[in-house]
Amino acid sequence: MSSNGSLMRAEIAQIPGIFQKLADRAAAITAQVEKLPLDSFDSVILLARGTSDNAALYLKYLIETKIGIPCGLASPSVVTVYQTKLKFKNCLVIALSQSGQSPDLISYAEAAKNGGAKVLALTNEANSPLAKAAGLHLYLEAGEEKAVAATKSYSAELLLSLLVVSTWAKEVIDFAALVSEANRAVSNIDSVSKIVDNFDHTFGITTLGRGFSYANAHESALKIQETLKIPVSSFSSADYLHGPISSLHENSRVIFLAPTGVSITGMAATVTRIREITPHIYWIGNGFEIKPGEISLGGANLSETLAVIADSIVLQQFAMLLAIKNGLNPDAPIGLLKVTKTK
Repeated sequence: MSSNGSLMRAEIAQIPGIFQKLADRAAAITAQVEKLPLDSFDSVILLARGTSDNAALYLKYLIETKIGIPCGLASPSVVTVYQTKLKFKNCLVIALSQSGQSPDLISYAEAAKNGGAKVLALTNEANSPLAKAAGLHLYLEAGEEKAVAATKSYSAELLLSLLVVSTWAKEVIDFAALVSEANRAVSNIDSVSKIVDNFDHTFGITTLGRGFSYANAHESALKIQETLKIPVSSFSSADYLHGPISSLHENSRVIFLAPTGVSITGMAATVTRIREITPHIYWIGNGFEIKPGEISLGGANLSETLAVIADSIVLQQFAMLLAIKNGLNPDAPIGLLKVTKTK
C-alpha cells in the first residue's frame, strides 16, 4: 500500500486520547450543560451538515430515548433560501460542526436565537462564527483536523453528545471502558487491512443500521464515498425493506452496523432477508451471531450507546484502507475541501 492516508491514519489513532480529554473535562462540561434546564424546552432541533449531520442522528436517538423530548433535524434552507421566520418558542437548538464556518448553519442559529430559542453549539473551533452565534459552546477537544475526511471530530461529536444527554438523564458514562475499547479498535487496524485486501467493491456497497447505529451506517457510507469516490447506499434496516432491497443481488456487499443492544431485534428481519440473497455480509458490532462466510470487521464490547462511539473507529479505518488499496489518497480526495461553506 502507498504512504497516502498518513494524516487520516494518525487522526484516527488520536481518538482514544480525545475521549480521555473529554473524560477529564466531564465535570466542567456537565456544569455548562446544567445551565440549560430541560423543563423549559418542549422540542429540540439539531443543526448540522455532512459528517456532523450523521452525529446529529445519534444525538436525536439519545434525546428521544433518554429524555423523551421530540427532536428533529433542521433544514437550513428554510431560513437561508426561503427566508422564513420560524417560531422557536420553548425550543432548544443544538448545532454540531467541525469548523463552525458554514454560513447556512450560522444564519439558522442566529435566526433561532432571535426567534426565542436557546442555542448550544458543539464545534472544534471555539472562536468560530457558529460558536459565537450560540448562547453556549462546548469544545470537541479534537485538535486540528488536517485530513479532508472528518474522523476524530465525528467520534468526538458522538461522545460529547452522549455527555450532554447523560447530564440531563443523570446517567454515568464508563469512560475507562470506552477508552480501553477505543484503544483496542485502533490497534486492530492490521486485521481490518487484511479484510480490505480481499474486499471487492465493484458490485456495490450498502450500509445498514438501526437506532443508535443508524448514525454510523450513514457515516460509513459517507466515508467510503468521500475517500473511494464511489456511490454507496445507506439505510435504516427497516427502511431498506420498503423498496431498496429490490436492488440487492447475489454479488452485493452489505455492511451491518450492529452493536449489542435492543436495536438488533428490529434488525433481525432484514438480516434474514439479506442472507437469503447475498453471502457477502460484513459486520461492525457484536449484536448478531455471524454465519459461516460472513466477516466481522470488529466491534466494541460495550453497551449500545458506547459501542457506537468506539465502533466509529472501525468504519473510518475500513474506508481509509479501502481507498489506499485502490490507489487513492484518502487524506485529500479530489473535489473536496476541508471546510465546506453552503448558504
